[in-house]
Amino acid sequence: MNNYVAEFIGTMLLILLGNGVVCNVVLSGTKGKGAGWIVIAVGWGIAVFCGATVSKEGSGAHLNPALTLGLVAAGKFSASLALGYILAQMAGAMAGAALVYGFYRAHFQAEPSADSKLACFATSPALPGKAQAFFCEVIATFALVFTILLFQSGELKPASAIEGATAASKAETLVGLGTVDLLPVTLLVIGIGLSLGGTTGYAINPARDFGPRLVHAILPIPGKRDSDWSYAWVPIMGPIAGGILAAALYLAIQ
Repeated sequence: MNNYVAEFIGTMLLILLGNGVVCNVVLSGTKGKGAGWIVIAVGWGIAVFCGATVSKEGSGAHLNPALTLGLVAAGKFSASLALGYILAQMAGAMAGAALVYGFYRAHFQAEPSADSKLACFATSPALPGKAQAFFCEVIATFALVFTILLFQSGELKPASAIEGATAASKAETLVGLGTVDLLPVTLLVIGIGLSLGGTTGYAINPARDFGPRLVHAILPIPGKRDSDWSYAWVPIMGPIAGGILAAALYLAIQ
């Protein structure tokens, strides 16, 4: 499978299952209405497991621009592939969000709260304050990317070897979630959700927030509110900063 196609499919499945569990818990009339935060956190962990499983052979299973850029910054992934990965992730996230809306369309129509409808697509802070939310996204994503780098560090080539490699050999080094045991990664994502997700809804992934937020803006969802673009930079820039910070610390301790 083409690595960009693999990233698209893996991210689409990630959002289908991840945003799907949010819809099941939040929207009116669903069987899971009111199931709570633990169900959402576990659902997102399983979503990461499934998305990574289907894409690990084709692309290494990044599914997240913050992870892609963190791996580039750590010297573990080719910068020449990064833009294609990120575009595939964004497109996959949009496709997944559109599928979720189609699946839960009747429940979107029954849901009276415009805020709940937006929550099925994008994150928002529990309390006002973009600076605090940015800090939380940085720290949560740092925890994700730094731990993944340490999970897989024993299996990957050192940064110096990749920096000196040819473009062709870099292209073959498809590292990501697919290079580690997916069960620890699943537990990591669940743990981040339970411990660090309460402040912002833990985007920890620019594609996970921006793609579905854009779909929310485009689709003719009855009774929807604005897509809160004034906040949208937080779940983009916070995770990117967290991923790069994780790479910097990883390199510093090698």
